[in-house]
Amino acid sequence: MQSIRKRLSLVLVLCTIVTVVLSTFFVNHAVDNTFNKYIASNQIKRNQRIVDYFQQIYKRDKRWTKNSGVEMQHEGYMSNYCLTLFDENKREVWGMNPDELKNMPMFSKQDANSAGEYKTNTFSIKYDNKVVGYISIGQYQPVFLSEQDIDFKSSINRNMVVSVLIAICISIFLSILFSKQLSYPIKKVSEASVRLSRGDYEAKLKFNSSVLEIKNLINSIDILREKLKYQDDIRKRLVSDISHELRTPLNILQNNLEAMIDGIFPATTDRLNALNDEVIRFGGLIDNLNILKEFESKEVILNFEKIPLDELMYNICEEIKSHAKSKGIDLIFNAAVGEKYLISGDTDKLKQVFINILSNSVKFTLPGGKIYVNLSFDRQYVIVSIKDSGIGIKKEDLPFIFERLYRGDKSRNEVEGSGIGLTIVKDILILHSAIIDVKSEEGKGTCFILNFNRVK
Repeated sequence: MQSIRKRLSLVLVLCTIVTVVLSTFFVNHAVDNTFNKYIASNQIKRNQRIVDYFQQIYKRDKRWTKNSGVEMQHEGYMSNYCLTLFDENKREVWGMNPDELKNMPMFSKQDANSAGEYKTNTFSIKYDNKVVGYISIGQYQPVFLSEQDIDFKSSINRNMVVSVLIAICISIFLSILFSKQLSYPIKKVSEASVRLSRGDYEAKLKFNSSVLEIKNLINSIDILREKLKYQDDIRKRLVSDISHELRTPLNILQNNLEAMIDGIFPATTDRLNALNDEVIRFGGLIDNLNILKEFESKEVILNFEKIPLDELMYNICEEIKSHAKSKGIDLIFNAAVGEKYLISGDTDKLKQVFINILSNSVKFTLPGGKIYVNLSFDRQYVIVSIKDSGIGIKKEDLPFIFERLYRGDKSRNEVEGSGIGLTIVKDILILHSAIIDVKSEEGKGTCFILNFNRVK
């Protein structure tokens, strides 16, 4: 199995080599074509120059002699071509020996016996617009290039090979460098994810990246780490809280029953009633856990209907008001008369939500305090605000109040409760596609704000 750095380096090097080789091939092909066109153009110019030369010879001598082309003989052999001069009747006047070409420097680099077909091109020589002779230019077919031309092409090919090798070396170096820059953060993210999978939630990534995708990956891993750490803390707290909530009534029952059995306490009606209250509280806790289980397993069946929320809230407030008054707390309900606060929901489940929140407000508000229940609406939502002047919630406890069995600071723990009510509230509201928000300041009170989709 390869590391991402090794794989990335290999891919970059292979891509570069393929690109360089293909580029070299196409460049070499283009150079060959261009060079061949250049050679062909030079041959055309050479042929025209030779024709012009013999035209000047005839113009000077007014006739052909056996020496008319002698001055061109040396150049022809050195440039690997042969000349044959004919008069106007195509009778040979003067000519070079093609076999002599094989003894020239060009063929010293090749096998003279492998020389290709000898081909000629014949051009007319004119004087005063009259054909006065013909010049035949011949050469062996493969031999188009002079020694200088071959040296030039060889030099180009050598330079290309060197350039390819240098480019490959540079690409290998840059590939290793860039692959390290790209793979390092991915490697660190991978190591952090492995540590997270092993339960190490302190594996924070202490670096950043200029690559957007990698930066998003780093941020996602950090968010996942925080959530996993939070869930782990909740899990530990949940185990502790369940143990505490279950142990308390059991210890009370056990201690009192043992004392009665040992004859320390008499089994009076009052003591038995007190023990029965603990059994009821214990049963209530189990019932709440079962209700919570039903909500989380999606086994709850809701009966949705149109509900005038102002009427429902008014009736609930009237039920709670007497209990609040007995504690010296004023409960004040406000809703605009004549307005429609229609929502869709399950009446019984929503009643459970509001009773739970209002009961908590009464429970955590000191005598002389006030509880305000206000209804309002906008285009989308019917908004319920339940605000009390109670003891409030600490800032560090606020994010966890909807967690199972979570109970905050000591002053709130002194008040009887199972720590499940708000979890059930949240689950019911989720099933109603409702939004709940909580604002609280320790010592000044708490405000629950619930947003329900408005029905017209």
